[in-house]
Amino acid sequence: MDQIIIGTRASKLALWQAHHVKDLIESQLKIPVQIKKISTKGDQIQDRSLMEIGGKGLFLKEIEEELLADQIDIAVHSMKDVPYDLTAGLEIVAILARADSSDAFVCNQFNQIQDLPDKAVVGTSSLRRMLQLQKQYPHLKFKDLRGNVDTRLKKLDNGEFDAIILASAGLIRLGWESRIAQRLDIVSAVGQGAVGIEINSKRQEIKGLMKRLNHVHTEKIVTLERVFSKLIEGTCQTPMGCHVVANETDDHFFKLICFRANPDGSDYNEHELTGKWDDGERLLKELIG
Repeated sequence: MDQIIIGTRASKLALWQAHHVKDLIESQLKIPVQIKKISTKGDQIQDRSLMEIGGKGLFLKEIEEELLADQIDIAVHSMKDVPYDLTAGLEIVAILARADSSDAFVCNQFNQIQDLPDKAVVGTSSLRRMLQLQKQYPHLKFKDLRGNVDTRLKKLDNGEFDAIILASAGLIRLGWESRIAQRLDIVSAVGQGAVGIEINSKRQEIKGLMKRLNHVHTEKIVTLERVFSKLIEGTCQTPMGCHVVANETDDHFFKLICFRANPDGSDYNEHELTGKWDDGERLLKELIG
């Protein structure tokens, strides 16, 4: 191929991810890369919560339309933004090595979330984060927080919030690891910290090339997390999380922790599961029932 065109959102974090993939392609595959910025519905609507906007793949649709029209060759996504049921004709063909998958407590006055005073205002756009933290810290007040990472940090620094919760991976990738006061003990989002490459299924040459960038261990982990999302039919409006790691003493086994609840916090369930990788989907089906 003479060139590969990457489609991506225009945020700083999305562009970091796209440039990371660009560097891998140019260094390993020796093919020049062009990056095309694409605005999505999730980027355009900033005055409402993600739950209010609703819909599948808020940060993907416009990019996927360009994939299907062959206007771009590949799309680069945060895997936590990718629904389990992909658009017909498209597929994820590579997942890069996972970064830090934790959620970060970011605060200018306190080093730990448990030190926040009564009714302190904590910003997050995630029901998953809010419900888990409300359960642990019922004295706190949670408020919706939209915008890119730098916008959210500015809102904190301007005094709109006492603290905010962000993905650790995004802060690290953008050079802001020092802003992480504490890594939180909550279940992370499906695919959090992993970057995926999506293609038009009919583009077999591209598929073969991108497969060479796949990180097999991360693919195995994220695939099992996405099985959980599929089994509970999770959407961006479903408070849920799932985090999988290889067993510390035997990597033929996995350890999984997952949670789900209703949007109002009712029917809150959290589970842990250990088993062989080949039995993962069966064990999850038995767990969920």
